[in-house]
Amino acid sequence: MSSFGTLYKVTTYGESHCQSVGCIVEGVPPGLRLTNEDVQVQLSRRRPGQSNLTTPRDEADAVNIQSGTEFGVTLGTPIGLRVQNKDQRPHDYTETDLFPRPSHADWTYLLKYGLKASSGGGRSSARETIGRVAAGAIAEKYLKDALGVEFVAFVSSVGKVHIPASVAETSTSSASNNDDDDESTELMSEEYLNLLNTVTREQIDASQVRCPDAKTTERMVKRIVRAKENNDSIGGTVTCVIRNMPTGLGEPVFDKLEAKLAHAMLSIPATKGFEIGSGFKGSEVAGSKHNDPFVLKENGDLGTITNRSGGIQGGISNGENVYFKVAFKSPATISQAQSTAKYNGEAGTLEARGRHDPCVVARAVPIVEAMAALVIMDAVLIQNARKTAASLLPPLTHLPPTMALPSKAKLEEALPTEQEVRQNGG
Repeated sequence: MSSFGTLYKVTTYGESHCQSVGCIVEGVPPGLRLTNEDVQVQLSRRRPGQSNLTTPRDEADAVNIQSGTEFGVTLGTPIGLRVQNKDQRPHDYTETDLFPRPSHADWTYLLKYGLKASSGGGRSSARETIGRVAAGAIAEKYLKDALGVEFVAFVSSVGKVHIPASVAETSTSSASNNDDDDESTELMSEEYLNLLNTVTREQIDASQVRCPDAKTTERMVKRIVRAKENNDSIGGTVTCVIRNMPTGLGEPVFDKLEAKLAHAMLSIPATKGFEIGSGFKGSEVAGSKHNDPFVLKENGDLGTITNRSGGIQGGISNGENVYFKVAFKSPATISQAQSTAKYNGEAGTLEARGRHDPCVVARAVPIVEAMAALVIMDAVLIQNARKTAASLLPPLTHLPPTMALPSKAKLEEALPTEQEVRQNGG
């Protein structure tokens, strides 16, 4: 379906070459200061034509808020956002009248609906994500203004070129002949964790491929240029960190926070994988090496000394940074001649025209941030509704101590501080 969310609900519309694309956003709290410029900043980061490493399609992607605000303030009513398509070239896609593009959605859309958009990818095009990014920008602004939540994503790999420490250099299978040796697997280095804690969008956008490491950026650029020169494409991964997370977000058991994030990320075009926290590497080490021990933080709250869980336990946020990685396949539409079959089954050769990204990950960064913001915004509204409803009930008394949250004073009496744990080698 074209809608996402429960209390913060987003419905997108539009195809790759129609007159306009956009969305309707429901559930935006009243009183939020909001202008076109607040939304435009993220759309400009997503727009095509940003460099010679992306599609040359020239779209300003200028957003216009159609409803739900007055004098730059939200009313609490549905917000309509629209972006005009101006650089449409449907004639670039006439070869798809005969051929379903390999690994694209032409054939599956035709099977499902009995007809499809005659040009471009229709609803399967990344053009559809404009509505997501616009809605995500609104969610992000509310979460920043109200709670200080930050969303920062960056390109962590292109092809086999990885940012240092974003993956372990070796795996247990190659590091040792002993299948029981799980000591050599490094889940994440201190340098990588520090990057997650401190990296900024300004640092990321300074890179042509939105990778915060200069040396890795150079290698990524070379890899994308090689794909482009060969009329080919290449995939990659985007890592996202959510900082200053509220606790208690997520709705077990089917709408756990990581499940909603996975749902959101895998709904983005071209995605093929999702992992959170230690991810698949976490399956290679013993529990004693993977567990996140609890400590008393400097602010007096209970927290974890490590964060291999990625800020989520039992499907609920624990207040630590949430971080995850999304894999994007190599773009399906390439200009290289490919032997394939026509719609009628006749063998042929397809050499696609049109304007396409040789690698999508740099432009996917704001899309990943937007979808993360949609999930967190919806979760915040749901949790706050629960807390408000509970606060209206008479106070409970005579509960067993294990049923209620302990006071900060009791925590301070019972637990070592983070500094003490680190001093003792914990």
